[in-house]
Amino acid sequence: MQKAIPCSLVRGGTSKGLFFHVRDLPAERAARDRVLLAAMGSPDLRQIDGVGGAHPLTSKVAVIGPSSRGDADVDYLFLQVFVDRAEVSDAQNCGNILAGVGPWAIDNGLVAVAGATTTVRIHMVNTASIAVARVQTPGGAVEYQGTARIDGVPGTAAPIPIDFLDVAGSSCGSLFPTGAVVDRVDGIDVTCIDNGMPVVILAAADFGKAGDETPEALEVDATLKARIEKIRLEIGPRMNLGDVAKKTVPKMTLVSPPRAQGVLTTRTFIPHRVHEAIGVLGAVSVATAIVVPGSVAARVAGARAASGSATRLLEIEHPTGFFTVEMEVTGNGAAVEVKRSALLRTARLLMRGEVFVPTSAWEAT
Repeated sequence: MQKAIPCSLVRGGTSKGLFFHVRDLPAERAARDRVLLAAMGSPDLRQIDGVGGAHPLTSKVAVIGPSSRGDADVDYLFLQVFVDRAEVSDAQNCGNILAGVGPWAIDNGLVAVAGATTTVRIHMVNTASIAVARVQTPGGAVEYQGTARIDGVPGTAAPIPIDFLDVAGSSCGSLFPTGAVVDRVDGIDVTCIDNGMPVVILAAADFGKAGDETPEALEVDATLKARIEKIRLEIGPRMNLGDVAKKTVPKMTLVSPPRAQGVLTTRTFIPHRVHEAIGVLGAVSVATAIVVPGSVAARVAGARAASGSATRLLEIEHPTGFFTVEMEVTGNGAAVEVKRSALLRTARLLMRGEVFVPTSAWEAT
């Protein structure tokens, strides 16, 4: 016997994952995690006995339900299912999977259509913060087709603008969790920042890298990976994240001068694989650091970081293109205050049906 669980497979931004209504999963965490591991096929590098795509970007889960807050329409819990070990983490948000939450909520009757565009207020449970997605709903239903293009995804789709409200320090307690714009760890200057995603920013040149290497080339550099992981393990507790040895945060982002028309180039360890693009909230954190004088990101960006305007459009380069982040900030240095962070994503419903797991995974005690 197997257990059939209603779900959808959705691409959100440059990731994809399984979307569940909270009522369709076990309420108890250990049971829920067993079910999700079985659904994805973890732990197994190929995830051959599940629907996972053998990569962190395709082994993700969104659990959605009616909101527990008066200022939101739905609750969204993001879960990262590890590929190579029996672990499910709720230690971070995922802004890419977030792009699919609004459309899914409308498709599944949690939010009513409100004209040609429907606004969905999303409570991101992982960090107790709010995102607002604007979903195209002409004709009373979600429109997935459109002309918006995002790097890292082939083709075009309907645009989904997302505003992030009050995400600064959502995981670490403050925008600059160590209290400084720059820290020195293992002889390397780093900027630790949390504007929706805990990120440690490092200059690629400090590791003898150009910064435009392919993700594959960086992943096989054992010496580089060991040094970056050493810094991550040391700085994690200072970012109020505790022991991060088994956590997916902080992300480690190497920055270098831009190769095209962006502000800077990024390569992000998430934390042990290298992202083929850059995470949504990771890009927001990097963009925030760029506008803070003296940060590692601002140093690398140089004159490109300067602006007399409080509102900035920042093009963040990554291995497969650009990520545009709109920032509105006031103040300087560690006292900077983020008024608004916004970006554009797309999403597409790929499949709707049931995922099957062994009954023993659901019923085990």
